[in-house]
Amino acid sequence: MDMYAGYAELQGGAVEQRYLLQYVPLVKRIVRQLRSQVGAAMEREDMEQIGLLGLLDCLRRYGTPDEKFGAYASMRVRGAVLDELRRQDWRPRSVRQESHRLRDGIRALSRRIGREPSEAEVMQALGLSPEGYQEFLLAENAEVLVSFDEVLQEMGSLSADGPSPEAQLVRRRSIEQALRALDEREQRVIQLYYEFDLSLKEIAAVLDLTEARVCQINKGALRKMRACLQH
Repeated sequence: MDMYAGYAELQGGAVEQRYLLQYVPLVKRIVRQLRSQVGAAMEREDMEQIGLLGLLDCLRRYGTPDEKFGAYASMRVRGAVLDELRRQDWRPRSVRQESHRLRDGIRALSRRIGREPSEAEVMQALGLSPEGYQEFLLAENAEVLVSFDEVLQEMGSLSADGPSPEAQLVRRRSIEQALRALDEREQRVIQLYYEFDLSLKEIAAVLDLTEARVCQINKGALRKMRACLQH
């Protein structure tokens, strides 16, 4: 906590310092959550520093925090860390190429059998071990999460300095409608990830599922929501 206190002292006045320190646990939760997906691509301290800068920007844009600030800050802090990961191109080229190859293979398999294949069918067709398949799902899920964050930011659904209250109301209702399009388990996964900032591993434990299965559910839910929001 001393590092954050010193950073707050350098960056602003007493009120800003107090709020910055108050929401440090939010930054830590989001970094812990994202670290479970990107592994050792970036040091935890570096991710926390980026998240802290995102939090500071939130405070200066938003003004005095209220009951809605946590959701706004969570999205902005997560977006700041993800932007830096993308800027550093955190996935090696070989990993990206392998991911594209597997994705193409799954699409070809789906066309051949006329439906979405099961995990066992994918692993058999592509020669993947259960561990290899889970690594692929984790990488795919990280890409989808970045994409969904961008959709929400483009809509301004959590923007403090964006469109009129009427437009924000329409957008909030659009997101509520998108959530209603999900089944109960999909809604639960989205809630645990975005509202409670749990890692995929923690969600798997809560729902008594494998981490790979949580990735599948999350990916499908985000795909449905994104399609609904874009429409």
